Amino acid sequence: MRNFDLAPLYRATVGFDQIADIMDRVRSSDLTQSTYPPYNIEKTADDAYRISIAVAGFADSDLSVEVREGALIVAARKADDDSTRTYLHRGIATRAFERRFQLADHVRASGATHADGMLHIDLVREVPEALKPRRIAIESAAANVDKDVVDAKAVN
Repeated sequence: MRNFDLAPLYRATVGFDQIADIMDRVRSSDLTQSTYPPYNIEKTADDAYRISIAVAGFADSDLSVEVREGALIVAARKADDDSTRTYLHRGIATRAFERRFQLADHVRASGATHADGMLHIDLVREVPEALKPRRIAIESAAANVDKDVVDAKAVN
């Protein structure tokens, strides 16, 4: 296993204390997280994203989407109604799953739709006005002379 030294990153950044935690979480979850169900993440606009998850065989009532502790959690549980059926081949997986997506700061889920075996979750990044870039005017040092002070040359 490779070890990554994040010291140069900490010397050049301020306020990114979560990066080491995120990298550790990704490294540890890559080994344990299954590939079921398959999903896509797409960018639909400058500040909009969509996660599409293949959920064939699940009804709306079987699916759950929630945001908790900065993570989008998608889960599905299907009621066992297959006890009376006899399958010759069973290729459509309807096993329970839970998939987590870590959300960046100021990203919120704006809605979810389920159609044609696909669950679409729309995400929007909304940066607060206080965090948006703003231009600061630069004043000349000569402009800061007190208006009530009389210039010595003007008196003489």
